[in-house]
Amino acid sequence: MTATPAPDATSKAPARYRGIGIVLIGMSGAIWWPAFTLGAWHTLFFDQLLTVWVVATAGFVVVLIQPARIRVKVGRAIALLIPSLWLALSFTEAPAADDLWGNLFDLLAIVVGLAGIPFTLWVVVRTVWPDVIADYSLGARIGIFAIVAAIAVASFLLGLNQSSFLTCEDFTLSGNSEPPGCVHTDDSPTP
Repeated sequence: MTATPAPDATSKAPARYRGIGIVLIGMSGAIWWPAFTLGAWHTLFFDQLLTVWVVATAGFVVVLIQPARIRVKVGRAIALLIPSLWLALSFTEAPAADDLWGNLFDLLAIVVGLAGIPFTLWVVVRTVWPDVIADYSLGARIGIFAIVAAIAVASFLLGLNQSSFLTCEDFTLSGNSEPPGCVHTDDSPTP
């Protein structure tokens, strides 16, 4: 006679919360590096912004071909077009730094990079795998975004304070440029 194995803790958890880990880890993994680079280099790298554009564009195509209510489809499509708006605007002549439109464009680039990454992932997950977050309560959704925001802020602060725990050589060895203020192993800061 064989014994029936005892149910593990995951089988007791409501099925609707099993995907939270996937969503939370994916969004956090995607946001930490752009937030860190914004802190360390005071900019978002082009590859980060273009990655958001690629994922959003692919998600946009999925939204268009997937059957859904028009209201849902239009809302998701508009959300996924924001990175394309940023890309289209980047082809225009760069305004002067003191120009209101120039400052708004820079702000849009930061929003696309930092808010766009987790938001795009959220919309793509809802589009491609709707069951994973369909039953999340408002509190669970707010919790996910709060944790991702906290990780983004922590990553930004780590970037600002990179000279406290990293050296210029760490950046060079990893194939990155040296951020302003990094410290060489001989303790001489980079200008």
